[in-house]
Amino acid sequence: MNTIPFLDLRAAYIELKVQINEAIAGVLESGWYILSPEVVAFESEWAAYCEANHAVGLANGLDALTLALRALDIGPGDEVIVPSNTYIATWLAVSGVGATPVPVEPDQATHNIDPALIEAAITSRTRALLPVHLYGQPADMDPILDIARRHGLLVIEDAAQAHGARYNGKRIGAHGDVVCWSFYPGKNLGALGDAGAITTNDAALAERVALLRNYGSCQKYVNEEAGVNSRLDPIQAAVLRVKLAVLDEWTDRRRSLATAYTEGLAECSLTLPYVPDWADPAWHLYVVRTSDRDALQGRMIKAGIGTLIHYPIPPHMQKAYADMDLLSDAFPLARDLASEVLSLPMGPQLGLDQVQDIVNELKNA
Repeated sequence: MNTIPFLDLRAAYIELKVQINEAIAGVLESGWYILSPEVVAFESEWAAYCEANHAVGLANGLDALTLALRALDIGPGDEVIVPSNTYIATWLAVSGVGATPVPVEPDQATHNIDPALIEAAITSRTRALLPVHLYGQPADMDPILDIARRHGLLVIEDAAQAHGARYNGKRIGAHGDVVCWSFYPGKNLGALGDAGAITTNDAALAERVALLRNYGSCQKYVNEEAGVNSRLDPIQAAVLRVKLAVLDEWTDRRRSLATAYTEGLAECSLTLPYVPDWADPAWHLYVVRTSDRDALQGRMIKAGIGTLIHYPIPPHMQKAYADMDLLSDAFPLARDLASEVLSLPMGPQLGLDQVQDIVNELKNA
């Protein structure tokens, strides 16, 4: 069996090489390298794809979260409810604006934030809920939105892994007040470097994020507030436009791979992904769970199969948040998931024959 990488980014480029090279050349030849028409075109196309009224292109996914929080005037003294089980960027954005992340444990089956546990974490300082659509699996938005409405809270979605996912038939993109995106190269819609965006139905919010990303300025040398430099690069926008045209096709390939994994591993002792009736995942990751994770990953390495762990250390156990004085067992489910989850190879250039090889190896492990 040949080596199977976790994700083959070069293969994704090769498949679209002609279109990508032409798009990049078009930007270079235009002579317009900052906030060009290419960026405006991508913003329009991405908003339409996400069934949202507005999109604002940004430098990366963390900036998308941070600027969304800033645009909603969330800062020192405020609390934002976040998942205990997530990539640390979700927390970093909250603490980055001076607010406090308040963790809530995940649902055992989906690994996303458990809506049933949210209200117990709400205090007089809570300003927003920040669910994450982890692994490309939509969070359960209806109860989250209901809680937010009843308590007068904002909803900021972290959709860094959920490009093309649907919740109750509607694309992730505008369920909450604002949705934050990463186009990191390994994402389902990935640039050739860092890139990000927000989508929203709120015109004023989109306008403020656009202001903040450009030094707090909408008129050159006139600065309305202390913004940052977080503009989506036109070359990345051009690449994203090429890839957006095939996103649905590539997502269908991911679905086929996920189905092959699920059917092939049905009799294994591994805990496989659970998909609720209301969810249509984007299958950014195919994550299995086992108490024998480290040994299993070791066997996969020996077999030449790439795997990753999403994520090996939960945010509350990171040194970055030691000042919060959170014990490792304060969030036991997040802690346990970190020691038991394993992400199998997944990507639109992965073949069904390769999945079968992986399944066979897992069955023999």
